[in-house]
Amino acid sequence: MNIKKIPLISILFLTACVTINIYFPAAAAEKAADEIIQDIQSTEPEEPQSRLAPQSHLSEWQLSFYQQLDQVIAVFISSAHAEANLSVDSAEIRQIRASMRTRFAQLKGFYKSGVIGIKSDGLLTSKGNVSLKDRNKVKKLIKAENKDRNNLYHAIASANKHPEWAGQIKSTFAVRWVSNAQPGWWYQTSNGVWKQK
Repeated sequence: MNIKKIPLISILFLTACVTINIYFPAAAAEKAADEIIQDIQSTEPEEPQSRLAPQSHLSEWQLSFYQQLDQVIAVFISSAHAEANLSVDSAEIRQIRASMRTRFAQLKGFYKSGVIGIKSDGLLTSKGNVSLKDRNKVKKLIKAENKDRNNLYHAIASANKHPEWAGQIKSTFAVRWVSNAQPGWWYQTSNGVWKQK
């Protein structure tokens, strides 16, 4: 079949007949949460990712046609991309992640000593046994971390043009914070019981 003979109106008609239901991309959210948490808790220096464009073997006309077709389809079914890929890259998200990564160096010792724990909602709390000299520092660290976590969830939802997903993103992260916790860290189960990993 010769692509040049396909009328553009036929392509538009076919794409217009597609009905899209937008669902929260749970699997993509879990994967994104794991990547973000592991990055925040990493002690390795960040490496810039190279983004090389793939080599194309298409003629200039074919490439132009496919690019235009992609834009037309995107207009009609742009929400399908939101299901497949959860975008976690924006200036706001990068800033929050950098702040959390910097703070993690201070939090790590308090995780290990059992001074702080991960609540069932994924936020941090003091578990007691905080020395008088560290009490104010721990309180400030927990407050800043919890603020950044909540801001991160809203930023991810906004970056995907679905602010209504913030609650589901928070729930996903709550589970993944515990899954990515290191041995010896304390976490709260959904029924309120504290356990040590």
